[in-house]
Amino acid sequence: MSTAWLKGAREALPLLSGYLPVALSFGLVAVQAGFSPVEATTLSLLIYAGASQFLFVGMIASGAPLWLTVVMTLLINARHAIYSLSLAPWITQSRRWPWLMHGLTDQVFALAHYRLPLLDDKDRMSWFSGTAIVAWVGWAGGTLLGSLAGEQLIEQWPLVAHAMTFALPALFLVLMAPRFTSTRWCCALLGSAFTALILALNHMTSIAVPMAAALGALCFYLLPKNAARKCS
Repeated sequence: MSTAWLKGAREALPLLSGYLPVALSFGLVAVQAGFSPVEATTLSLLIYAGASQFLFVGMIASGAPLWLTVVMTLLINARHAIYSLSLAPWITQSRRWPWLMHGLTDQVFALAHYRLPLLDDKDRMSWFSGTAIVAWVGWAGGTLLGSLAGEQLIEQWPLVAHAMTFALPALFLVLMAPRFTSTRWCCALLGSAFTALILALNHMTSIAVPMAAALGALCFYLLPKNAARKCS
């Protein structure tokens, strides 16, 4: 294994602190919905997207048509195509990069978008491989553990149940915090956050995320590029 691969694997380890509680929760939910541990883990390996997997299990358990379940799952995951196009310029030197796009999640994308431009060309593919594989295996492993022993874990450590609900939002906050570096980024991030919060509090959760993302992008691109004064 190359040094870059090991570095990527090491830098992916903090992501598991957010992945594991959610993966445990998914494994438990999937078993309660009638899936076997093998089936639940297979879903994590193949779909590899938290929200889509919960939706998939819920729709199957409620008797929804398979075609509709697949369409809705693909629709939620459509953003990953944009992620891959965004990262492609940095790793297309290798023919392996399309296969590795399966390893993209929101968190892996955020980390890769920051780290890849800082690496040498020859190290980028290895770094991304290490990061993506560790995160993918960690998610699948958490699902397997949750499907086999989720109920016992919650009974023995009730605090785990509370951690499951906040682990992923906390991970997003950690990834977002380093971007508060200038007035431009502060306006974009805070504008997005407050827009999503206001819409959610007014029971408009279906449009909260796209509207918040659109407003954040608008703030970022309307402000001049020389708005680099640090946030205070």
